Formats: sequence, structure tokens, C-alpha cells
Amino acid sequence: MAEVTARDAKVIQYLTEAYGKEKQLETALQAHIGMTTRAPYRRRLEAHLTETRRHAREVERRIKALGGANGQVIPVPEALSDRVSDAALRVVSGTQKGLALAQGPLHALRGSGQAEKQLKNAKDQYSDEAQEIATYRAIEALGEAVGDRETVKLARAIRREEERMAAFLEKEIPRLVKAVTTAEIPASERRTGRRRTTTRRRVRTTGAWRTTTSRGAGASGRASTSRRASASSRATPKRRASASGRTTGRRPTGRATTGRRTTSGARAGAGRGTRPRSGARTRSR
Repeated sequence: MAEVTARDAKVIQYLTEAYGKEKQLETALQAHIGMTTRAPYRRRLEAHLTETRRHAREVERRIKALGGANGQVIPVPEALSDRVSDAALRVVSGTQKGLALAQGPLHALRGSGQAEKQLKNAKDQYSDEAQEIATYRAIEALGEAVGDRETVKLARAIRREEERMAAFLEKEIPRLVKAVTTAEIPASERRTGRRRTTTRRRVRTTGAWRTTTSRGAGASGRASTSRRASASSRATPKRRASASGRTTGRRPTGRATTGRRTTSGARAGAGRGTRPRSGARTRSR
């Protein structure tokens, strides 16, 4: 048997842990799908179940490619020096499936109603996704540290799908909480969006009391129009007075011009009057 290097042994260890988690989630998702009545949520769980099965197959192939099957070494976290065969994967898979099957009946009994069961299942799924994201991020970092590009590529691809599922659950959990609230809490003890909207409308109506009367928007609009008309009628005499003031202010300018013209005419007449005098003096001479 070919010896497995310390580098590959550590990568196989991390991949084996991820493989066991995928097999556990495969069984858990099957149980959760059977308890899910919300159609969009159920469809997303079914799609993720398909992804989970594919993840397990891809991780298993990578373990075998590194020498962890067909009689080669598959180190386990407790004893890395133990030599085991392909049965190690089956043991890990069987253990995780058994754990999930044991939890299935407990999940079916949890909560006081169907909505509560779905909410608690979603919270467990969200926690499992966080654990898987951490597992594959560690595998990705390990692959980068030892130069295992294939493992890095595989871990990154699976991690992104787990992150998308976690993002879905993050949005789905508040919806499930609302369903629990509607199913188990009387309407008189809930604060609905409709009540908050009515309160805001009352506040706005109170704030706009000066501009809005009890007769409605049309009456207030007519009232404001009449106020503007009366204001413009009161302002008309002032405008006329200012207009007349501007007109009278132009007239003195015209008079001054006329006066200047008269003065120049008088000077011209005076000039004509002096000419006979000069002529008279010439005749006397």
C-alpha cells in the first residue's frame, strides 16, 4: 500500500468530517421536508436536498482521489495513524444518519403547532448551514496552505451553495415567526401593520389641522382659493397707488425738460434782441 503523506492525510481528515455532515443533513432534510407545509419553503428544501446529496458524492470522490479509499489510509480525528479501508466512509455515513434519524421523531414533536415546528426546523437548518460554511472554509484555507488546488476549488463551490441556503433561511425565519404569531396569538394582542398605518394617518391629520378642515380636502381647497382672492383684492389699491406714484414721478422729469427747452428759447430770443441794438449803433455812426 502506498503511504499517504501528512499533507494529504490532513486534507482527508477535513473532507471526511464534511462528508459525515453532508450525510447527516441529507437524512435531516428528508424529515424536515415531510413536516413542511409552506410551498416556497418546501421547494427550497427539496432543491437543497439534491445539492446535499451531490456534495456528499463530490467530497467522497475527492477523498478517494487523495488515497482515502480502496484499502488506502483514511485518518480519523482521534487517531491519524490508524489504517482503515473504504468502510470508514460507510461508518461515518451510518453514524451521522443514525444521529439524524434519532433526532427526526423529536423534531416531529417539537412546538405547539405546525408553524412552530417549521420555525424550529428552520433554526436548526440555519445552524447546520453555518457549521457547514465554517467546515468548507477551513478546507478551502487548508487546500490553499498546502497547494491542493482541486480541494480548494471543490470547497469553494460547495461553500457558496451553503451560503445561498443560509441567506434563504435568514429571510425565511422572520416569515415563519409571523406565521407562528398569527396562528398562536390572538389578533387583539398583536400589533399589525394596519394599526400602525392608521395611527400615522391620525398624526398626519392632526399635524395638518391648520390647513385641512373637517369638510375635506375639496372644501379646504376652495377656502384657500377664496383667501387668495380676497388677499389679491386687498393688494390691488396698493399696487394702483404704487403705479400712480411711478407715473407722477416721471412727469416732473418731462417738466424739467420743457423748462430747459424754454430757457434755451429765451436765450435764443435774447440773442435776436441784441442784434438790432448792434445795428442801431452802426446806423448812428
